[in-house]
Amino acid sequence: MSTFTYTARDIQGTTHSGSVEAETLAMAVRQLKTDGLYPVQLVESAVSLQLKPWLTRKPRQADIVSMTSQLAVVVDAGVALSVALEGLASQAVSPALKQMLTTIEERVKSGDDFSTALSEFPRSFDARYINLVKAGEATGHLGPILSRLAEQLQQESETRQRVQGAMMYPAAMLLMCVGACIFLLTYVFPKIAPMFAGRGIELPTATRILLAVSNSLTGYWWAWILGVVALVAANAYLLSKEWGQRLRDRLMLQLPILGPLVRKTILARIARTLSATVSAGVPVLPALELAAKVAGNRIFQDAMEDVALHVTSGQSIAQIMATNPVFPKSVVQMIAAGEQTGQLGTVLGKLSDHYDREVAVSIKSATSLIEPIMVAVMGLVIGTIALGMLLPIFKLSTHH
Repeated sequence: MSTFTYTARDIQGTTHSGSVEAETLAMAVRQLKTDGLYPVQLVESAVSLQLKPWLTRKPRQADIVSMTSQLAVVVDAGVALSVALEGLASQAVSPALKQMLTTIEERVKSGDDFSTALSEFPRSFDARYINLVKAGEATGHLGPILSRLAEQLQQESETRQRVQGAMMYPAAMLLMCVGACIFLLTYVFPKIAPMFAGRGIELPTATRILLAVSNSLTGYWWAWILGVVALVAANAYLLSKEWGQRLRDRLMLQLPILGPLVRKTILARIARTLSATVSAGVPVLPALELAAKVAGNRIFQDAMEDVALHVTSGQSIAQIMATNPVFPKSVVQMIAAGEQTGQLGTVLGKLSDHYDREVAVSIKSATSLIEPIMVAVMGLVIGTIALGMLLPIFKLSTHH
């Protein structure tokens, strides 16, 4: 619900001022007319505008992809944007998408640019989306740009789903391992431990360690909970600082198995963004700045910002990238070829397609490596706990 400030006149011509709460601008107008008031001025309050993107429910990414694709087809067919938005809003199944489209439609009908209306929903439309739409509005090629955006969003959604799917099994195994360890140490081991007391046998080192851990888990469980909370708080504090984010992103790139996958995903995203913006007629400098914003990694963001900073001095993109080790030589060579032939947008598109395929292969390779490693780790951890429980029992049997 938004708050609208109005100046209106009644049937006698008397001026009234105040505020009214409504879901949309159109609903606010209808409410005022029901009260016998005819608005002269009706503006959504600044507070509502600031809070609205965060209080309204966010549509699913799949809905955004579908909306973008349908809008591209309709706009390409010559249908007016406001009419297209109205049609999509009426057909939308998702309440969140319907409300968002209705608001955007009203903004467009009131004279706002489409890109300006989209900027009210930063959780659904990132800087790349808004800037590409702005470029489409400026060049008159909104339909093709929306079509390209839909393809990019679909590709990124599929990549994200592949990564999440690949991580699901290892994550489930890790949870099972942690759960099994907690169960053994807090329930099974305390029942077995009294058997060893007063028997005059020296407990194995592994058993003594397990006994200490078991006693701390059962006797000082609150300390473990506080420790976990402290770790979560420390991590949140670390990631709230720029140096912490940079440290995390650098470590992500250096991780075995996952590091190369993260690097290829980022390169695909940068190439895809540059391809779309350059092909849409966006000047090179803002295109590079936008690619830096959507990189999703501080190390690559710094590298792209450095490219944007030095490209104004007359150097080519490839020349600047060649001085930074985060960019592979193959990427530099392809961009150099694109700049020399004047086909930079096309080359960047092929580069993003190449890395998308590489990401798919890397996900399969990472999954095939991580799964046996997880099985081995689970077996080692649970086996160690089981051995620590059984060794004293074997000693007891031989002691007698």
